[in-house]
Amino acid sequence: MRLRFAPSPTGYLHVGGARTALFNWLLARQAGGAFVLRVEDTDRDRSRPEHVDAILGGLSWLGIDWDEGPVFQADGLARHRRDAERLLDAGRAYRDFTAREDFERARDAAVAAGTGTVARLAREMAAGVSPEESRRRAEAGEPFAVRFLVPPGTTEWRDLVHGPTRFDNGEIDDFVILRSDGTPTYNLAVVSDDVAMAVTHVVRGDDHISNTPKQILLYEALGAPVPAFGHLPLILGPDGKRLSKRHGARAVEAFEAEGVLPDAMVNFLALLGWSPGTDEELLSRDDLIERFSLERVLKKGAVFDAAKLFWMNGQYIARMEAGEVAAALRGVLGPDAIPLDDAAFERMAAALAPRSRTFAEMARLARPYVAPLEGYDAKAARKSWYRDRAGTVELLRAVLGRLGGAAWEAEPLEAALRGLAAERGVGAGKVFQPLRLALTGLPASPGIFDVLLILGRERSLGRVERAIEHIEGGGAGEG
Repeated sequence: MRLRFAPSPTGYLHVGGARTALFNWLLARQAGGAFVLRVEDTDRDRSRPEHVDAILGGLSWLGIDWDEGPVFQADGLARHRRDAERLLDAGRAYRDFTAREDFERARDAAVAAGTGTVARLAREMAAGVSPEESRRRAEAGEPFAVRFLVPPGTTEWRDLVHGPTRFDNGEIDDFVILRSDGTPTYNLAVVSDDVAMAVTHVVRGDDHISNTPKQILLYEALGAPVPAFGHLPLILGPDGKRLSKRHGARAVEAFEAEGVLPDAMVNFLALLGWSPGTDEELLSRDDLIERFSLERVLKKGAVFDAAKLFWMNGQYIARMEAGEVAAALRGVLGPDAIPLDDAAFERMAAALAPRSRTFAEMARLARPYVAPLEGYDAKAARKSWYRDRAGTVELLRAVLGRLGGAAWEAEPLEAALRGLAAERGVGAGKVFQPLRLALTGLPASPGIFDVLLILGRERSLGRVERAIEHIEGGGAGEG
């Protein structure tokens, strides 16, 4: 089994392309076959080297490795032209000397007249040109395109997703296979390349299904084996329309930057249109390779749900070892973060992991611990501090006294603060919440003892002192 992924470097690697690559990769790995990467760069005006780099980088990040390639389609230009010449020599194609503007005028007139001859219009316009005249005009340098001569009948195949599929050849134009500038069109280049690469299975999006009968005709005309075809359902937004930027569609690298894990992204992509046949949602790569099949790919569109992706990523984060979470978080925070010792950093990572769907989100939650405190949440300050400023200051001074005399470990710190609450005849939350705000500037955080241990003695006591100064100074709650 030989499969290929053939992106066009006219843009970045988006969700749809990544899913197509993944499904081909899974099939190749399952069968012990080859997964070939081909870059279809024949659109010289729109192809960009940076897009090639982004596509290769996105696949590498996802862990989708290729066995051959990348092969660049533009390198096969001479072969594409030879295949067009073969079709001309065999009488399966013809030169079209009609200027584009003349053809478009004739087509518009035929449509307006409702003659029903549009599909064969190019053939009719070229009918008066004999093979000898065609060759003579070409040798004289007159510009021409090469069109494939679509035979009568039907073109059928058993689609690996949709089952038996049939097209009436009478509805297919004599399509251009070689432009007047000598460059191949998509259909000829793809077939020529797939034949040269001995591709046995073509698995791609539903948007290509109208190209398939044309390509099957080309395979047959070239005397080449016709590969098996499978067409994947389109990816839709929550409103049922084709996925677009307004639905939150982004390049794969944007999800990487957001802190999505590659294993979570692969798991999510696999479930976009495929079902394992159970209610399981968290599947490892090995699970996917073992269980994936095109028979369980849905025929209808698959809905892209970003919230589901981030939920799934959170599940993957929760399964990671503390050291792995800490290492990943360090990479996201960068060099400007206030350094914490390894124990404190791992404690912070472990405390934030259950609250984080992505590492970018975790980095935002980590800010109170790795950056200077910028202010206090205004609503929380009004509730926890400003209703009784004098009482709050007195409480925080008492907290300072208890913390200052305690060993900086979880049990002594807990005993000190719970003891203070008991002496005052209040619940522990009446002590913890004003302290939490002083330490983090926020109304919610990991457990208060985790916060104290993450910040350490000096920073914790310093932040309580600063909060006292803020309240006494009449602060109205920044942040």
